[in-house]
Parts: sequence; structure tokens; C-alpha cells
Amino acid sequence: MVQQVTKGIKVSIETRFEGSFIHNGKGKYSFGYTISIENQSKDTVQLKARSWQIKDALNDNDAVYGEGVVGRKPVIKPGQSHTYSSGCLLNSPFGSMSGYYEMINFSTTKKFKVNIPSFKLSAPFSMN
Repeated sequence: MVQQVTKGIKVSIETRFEGSFIHNGKGKYSFGYTISIENQSKDTVQLKARSWQIKDALNDNDAVYGEGVVGRKPVIKPGQSHTYSSGCLLNSPFGSMSGYYEMINFSTTKKFKVNIPSFKLSAPFSMN
């Protein structure tokens, strides 16, 4: 598990390899991840958007930006958390993801970024 705290918001990530398949003659590798966002601050916050940098071992890089996470913009009160699962496809059996969440603090009405720490994606058969 990978974890990081930014401005009182703790992000924890667990990953899993979900399988591989051939599409148009090329190998594809499916990974899933579960992220828990815990509000350790004293203020209520809302996750408004996310930004991802996705890299694989073939130097394929992808940037993804969008509103919310899996169709939601969760409001997280102090001491509470929001957990969701998602996934990605890579062209190689290993890579990494990193990024940030854009959030708003309801007490101050200010927007702020919460870092998503870099985490590895690796198929078990590709490891030594």
C-alpha cells in the first residue's frame, strides 16, 4: 500500500493485476486500484476533479483530467473517508500512475490540490 498526506487529506492506494489479453495483435494488461481518501483535517472538503499521469514500460505516457472520481464528487467531513475502485490498461506488464485531486475547503471556500503519490502497476509474471 502506498500512502501520502497533503493538507490533512490522506490518500492510500492498493493495486492489483487483473489480467492480460490480445487486442488488434497487441498485448494489453489490465490493472485495478482502490483508493481511500481520508479527511484528517478539521474542515469539510469536496473532491472536484482529478488529474492522472499514466506511464508504462514502453514509454507510453497518458494524461487524464476530469471531474470527480468514477462519476462522483464526494463531500468528505472531518474524520470520514471516501473509497473507490477504478482501473487502467497498459501496453506493457508494468508501469506507474501519479497525479492529484482538486478539492475545495468548505470553511475557507479555497481550492487546493492533494497529491496522489506515485504507485507501481506490475503483473506478477513480470517480476523477478
